Amino acid sequence: MRLKDKVAIVTGGARGIGEAIATLFAKEGARVILIDLLPEGQDVADRIIADGGIAEYHCVSVTDKSTIATLFENVHKTYGKIDILINNAGITRDRTLEKMSLEEWDAVIDVNLKGVFICTQAVAPYMKANNYGRIVSAASNVGLRGNFGQTNYAATKAGVIAMSKTWTMELGKYGITANAVAPGFTLTDMVADIPTAHLDAIKASIPLKTAAAPIDIAYGYLYLASDEARFVSGICLTIDGGTAR
Repeated sequence: MRLKDKVAIVTGGARGIGEAIATLFAKEGARVILIDLLPEGQDVADRIIADGGIAEYHCVSVTDKSTIATLFENVHKTYGKIDILINNAGITRDRTLEKMSLEEWDAVIDVNLKGVFICTQAVAPYMKANNYGRIVSAASNVGLRGNFGQTNYAATKAGVIAMSKTWTMELGKYGITANAVAPGFTLTDMVADIPTAHLDAIKASIPLKTAAAPIDIAYGYLYLASDEARFVSGICLTIDGGTAR
């Protein structure tokens, strides 16, 4: 197993890509701590446990600095280490530039950017003390090329890439890698309401002529979180079926 006895925190682990990451990591031997505001996170943890894995769910917002700090401290006390942090939690509030409200801007910045900062800042001391760590954060190909109606989302995802490169410089001497994953169009609940005709057009625009499933993205996270990627740091792994950028 590629993550045997590793302790992995996965934010946004209740559904979609986060659920796929948590489930895959558990199958690969990790002890998984799921963080999400959605109660379905408990269902994910229960399924992992039923399949013989180790998991626990915590209903916590990644924007709640004090609660995150306490949770990470408790995880460290329980398991003696934190090996992996997957910063996957994210939201969208799409609107064109001139129509986007400050509340829509702030909401996306708070979760997608500040939440990543809060969780990584909280985990860094534990990883440094252990001289080992894997930090993998959710970017997007939108952060590389932009997207109509997503000024806020694109800004956060570009920011995640830049933060990951910075953490590589700051934390690398402690055996900690920091990378980002930039998924392309992925079939999650977030896109479930897209009309069939529009969905078909999106698939046609992808060179592989299909959309990603959450597990396709999860395997990228698995590689970057594993010891196989010990010399991979500061990159943004794009998993988008070859979409033009």
